Amino acid sequence: MLKKIKLQDAVGTKLAHDITEIRPGEFKGPAFHKGHTVCNEDLCHLQKLGKNNLYLIDLEEGEIHENQAAAILAAGLAGEGIEWQNEPREGKIKLLAERDGLFTVNTASLAAFNMVDEVMCATLHNHTLVKKGGLVAATRAIPLVMKRSPVERAAAIAQQNGATLSVKVLRQAKVGLVITGNEVYHGLIEDRFASILSEKVTTLDCEVGGLEFAPDDTGLISRAIRSHLERGCDLLILSGGMSVDPDDVTRQGIRQAGATEMHYGAAVLPGAMFLAAYIGDVPLLGVPACGLHHRITVLDLLLPRILAGEKIGKAELAFLGHGGLCKDCEECSYPHCPFGK
Repeated sequence: MLKKIKLQDAVGTKLAHDITEIRPGEFKGPAFHKGHTVCNEDLCHLQKLGKNNLYLIDLEEGEIHENQAAAILAAGLAGEGIEWQNEPREGKIKLLAERDGLFTVNTASLAAFNMVDEVMCATLHNHTLVKKGGLVAATRAIPLVMKRSPVERAAAIAQQNGATLSVKVLRQAKVGLVITGNEVYHGLIEDRFASILSEKVTTLDCEVGGLEFAPDDTGLISRAIRSHLERGCDLLILSGGMSVDPDDVTRQGIRQAGATEMHYGAAVLPGAMFLAAYIGDVPLLGVPACGLHHRITVLDLLLPRILAGEKIGKAELAFLGHGGLCKDCEECSYPHCPFGK
């Protein structure tokens, strides 16, 4: 229950909540914190903030203050790799990355959480690479005082079917590269794919465990794949031979090498002819020729997810369609753009 008192009668009382001040372009934050004892010197400042009345809180049975609610909500939302401090500001608690990794959101769980009346949580996009200490989400209750039951219900929803928010560690894979194509293998053109793929791999703290070149020959492509597996590579990336030309036989070489699961085609441009396959637990990624022309392709969207332990199948490739169209900007600003989001 809230009890209203006139500002001039509030001297000596303690504030029931943070009081926000906004100076456009300069500052937004609490001018006075919850628990501050109002003194005569504060009255003019409070009036300038539009406060002609203040409120005292007398919680009834089953009611909860916004700060208590925020802590319950944060605890429900935070999964592995997420940290937070029970130090609400203006009723809001920030959730931070506890480590470097891939921020993941159970979007269905988040939507169900936000469907509960009088609570909210806003996050970064799912599958965002984050650094330790970075802000990934924030949560709060909407009113100053509310019933405890919906807060606890929202927190329970957030914990169902695993955590709503988490940061997954990227494994440091040993990556084998296979560059296919007669033109490169026979020295007719200089290869540029190896350096591009190597940079993408090492940027994510992985090791290039070997580099093989193979012509458009199913058997030799298969042999290059098996060679990488024998030297302990636990992730393979192949370039070339992914289009519809009859002499593009990389897919056949992958299957001959022992792939029992293969998904060809992604709802992404650039990268529609991407391939994801598996030999046992080892992922094989087929990168189409667009990777030579475009700085960012479907590979950049999926490689961190694979390193975070996700299994990429038909559904994952299909769901990339929403946001999977690169605008091919003259100056690329990825990841600060809509691509893959």
